[in-house]
Amino acid sequence: MDGFLVALVISFGVIFVAELGDKSQLMALTFATRFKPMPVLIGITVATAVVHLASVGIGYGLQAALPTGWISLIAGLAFLGFGAWTLRGDKLTEEERRKAEKTSKSAIVAVGVAFFLAELGDKTMLATITLATKYGWFGTWLGSTLGMVAADALAILVGRLLGRHLPEKAIRYGAAVLFAISGLWLILEAVNELS
Repeated sequence: MDGFLVALVISFGVIFVAELGDKSQLMALTFATRFKPMPVLIGITVATAVVHLASVGIGYGLQAALPTGWISLIAGLAFLGFGAWTLRGDKLTEEERRKAEKTSKSAIVAVGVAFFLAELGDKTMLATITLATKYGWFGTWLGSTLGMVAADALAILVGRLLGRHLPEKAIRYGAAVLFAISGLWLILEAVNELS
């Protein structure tokens, strides 16, 4: 195999496995219980492609790491805010509910922003940086993006199946807990890196 295919296959495999059980995969599952699958997948794909493009740029061009401690701290605090917001819940009128089900724009933005923040300084980002230093940027970028999207697509499928059987209150509390856990996890990572 040539360099591109090696980078593609190795990056896909490493990131797919790294993403299994990761906090962002749990986010994908949660979002899939609230939004239609396609907007969730689009949001994940866009955020992942952007973060991984930056990762390979850093890894390949600069061969240096991001100061992930501060990024993790900011993302962690944001996730605690997302958890509180989710726990508070919002009330939609019937017209707003119909509109929300028809439109996918807000879901794409919400998922994209959340995933972008979650992936900054995450192990999959750091793995992508590392892979790019060894295998080159394009194959690593494409493979890591596809690997992550594939792993999160599994979570979306599971989320959709579970979402049909879970009450809305349980979904809201579960999502708030996942955001809080992710936020605390990021803050702990930041404290470890900054100390």
